[in-house]
Amino acid sequence: MLHAGFATHTKRGLMSSSEYTFKLVQVCLPEPSKLVVMCDKRKRQCVCLCQVYKSCLDGLLPNYQAFYRVCSRLTKHQSTLLSGQDKQLLVALAGMDVSVPHVAVVSLAVCCRALKLCKVPAAVLHAFDDIRLKPASQVVLGLPEHILAAHAQPSPNPVQLQMTTPFPVTLPECALPADFKKQHGLLAKPHKHLVHRAVLAQHMGEFKSFSTSPFQLNRKGIAHSSRTWQNSEKHVYLFLGYCHHYQQVSQPTLQLFLSSPLIAQFVSFHIAAGHSQLYIRNFLSCAKCVLRWWQSKPGGNHPSFVAGLEWLQTLGLQVADQLPRPSKDPKGLADIGKWMCAADLVHTIHGAEQQSQAQMQQQGVTVETSRDMHDAALAAMIFSHLPPVRLSCIRSLVGPAYLGPCLHPDCKEPSCEGNRLSIMSESPLLMRISLPHHKNARKWGKAVIEFDVPSDLAQLLHTYLGAPRKALLEHHLLIGDACPYVFMDMHGRGFVAAAVLTLYWQKWLVSRGGVPMNPSMCRQVFVDERQSDSATAGPSNQGAAMVMGHSVKQWDKWYDMQYHPRLAQNAVDGMQSWRAAMLQSHTLAAPDLTLSTALHCGHVLVSDSEESQYQSCCSDSDSDIDIELD
Repeated sequence: MLHAGFATHTKRGLMSSSEYTFKLVQVCLPEPSKLVVMCDKRKRQCVCLCQVYKSCLDGLLPNYQAFYRVCSRLTKHQSTLLSGQDKQLLVALAGMDVSVPHVAVVSLAVCCRALKLCKVPAAVLHAFDDIRLKPASQVVLGLPEHILAAHAQPSPNPVQLQMTTPFPVTLPECALPADFKKQHGLLAKPHKHLVHRAVLAQHMGEFKSFSTSPFQLNRKGIAHSSRTWQNSEKHVYLFLGYCHHYQQVSQPTLQLFLSSPLIAQFVSFHIAAGHSQLYIRNFLSCAKCVLRWWQSKPGGNHPSFVAGLEWLQTLGLQVADQLPRPSKDPKGLADIGKWMCAADLVHTIHGAEQQSQAQMQQQGVTVETSRDMHDAALAAMIFSHLPPVRLSCIRSLVGPAYLGPCLHPDCKEPSCEGNRLSIMSESPLLMRISLPHHKNARKWGKAVIEFDVPSDLAQLLHTYLGAPRKALLEHHLLIGDACPYVFMDMHGRGFVAAAVLTLYWQKWLVSRGGVPMNPSMCRQVFVDERQSDSATAGPSNQGAAMVMGHSVKQWDKWYDMQYHPRLAQNAVDGMQSWRAAMLQSHTLAAPDLTLSTALHCGHVLVSDSEESQYQSCCSDSDSDIDIELD
């Protein structure tokens, strides 16, 4: 563990005789990292990234030459190289390997751009952003205190470790503020610096450890997966940002989750903004996880926590009951320009495939033709050639050239190769897709979704994985085959975030004359066609559902929005043939409907002088009411 602050054991003689002024900064990341902030004697803004350790280095900066090459390309090879005594001082301060061939001094702006391309940890990137935005000399020579999160001691408990009581019995009214459209989460640019304040950083570190540790016996349930943790972190920062931006909380921490009035106001804020009930319920689930974390701390056995968890549970149930789910009816989606039928979508993707191959033959391998072929291959993977595979599987699909370990963050199998596209044979061409990591892998007993790629799609992928993919990698300044994934965004990085792929697909589909439909909607388009009365010959429903990563029952429940209307209409149409059959089979003579002269219907006649023993017979409607009440 490292304490906040700067190292003070540097050699003063070297510093005074050097051409630059140095400051060593130690930042607490998943593992300790060291930065050296440099400034020449004239206080120009110069900076150098010196060292990141172990797992921070993996997948970030493959080596120092990689970072140097990115910086050199950005500065058109005009950066300054350190040598001699300055380089020796740098080595002594940061503990660098003396064999490092290049140590460059680059401007802050260039360094920030290079760091973004290399996907460095957020704390490192925010450090340079703060220095760049605050060019005062005292800031240039030292990082702001809020990025130096102290992890030496556990975060202190609040003065009162209990929830705010009494709990609200109704949600307060909320009118959207005038600046509603502005981003209010702590991850938004105006508030990013708050994320790295010491107390909040400690809270988040402990909460993450509590939620994701494989064995945490004071926690209910299994450990959070990496994706679940990312969603929880997002909801935490949105709530804290709301408290900071709209409730004027100067120092947001996880202690704000102990305030039930703030949670109620935040839910009202979401309802007023028109957010979905699923989004709000996910936040309430996250709030319950935070409360259970507070419960696990010393002094967390206050009765208000039990009542608070019940209050959140009740609030979630009533939100689910009162707020409608967004409509996914194909006709309604088509009316607002969010739906394409299966035939139109297949035709659009097929046209893109043919055009990309024709342009490649006419113009050769260029960045533009390579990007067009990449987009056509990506679209063909999402829809048309295969039952719509889950987007998370497509985003995490690695190519045949990648020989490293599994990249799935939650994988614990040492021999796992991850979601992979493999070339089984070149002649004849045979490619295979193996998906050990899919949504239902745990429910299916770790069963792998595996299939051979159709010949047309295999030929398209094989062509793209050759010279076009190499041209894209070289264009995006990546080192060699640094991107292991088959598909990449406009910066040469894998589609790690689902939202990036969604925006990329929508933009591409509109450019091809389509509508801005989410790529996940392709699954509903496919199921709608397969379940319709006019479905064409195709794959079996059970097999297609297996490739999609679920079952036919889930088609009826989540994807087939016409399931109930179609069954109802088919039943009504079938009743007509049933009625005709009943009329044809009726061969018996009509019964005698002559009324008898005997009293019937259970009525009893009494004289006025006699005491009535019966008032009247009970009507059928009264009997029915009694049965319903019972």
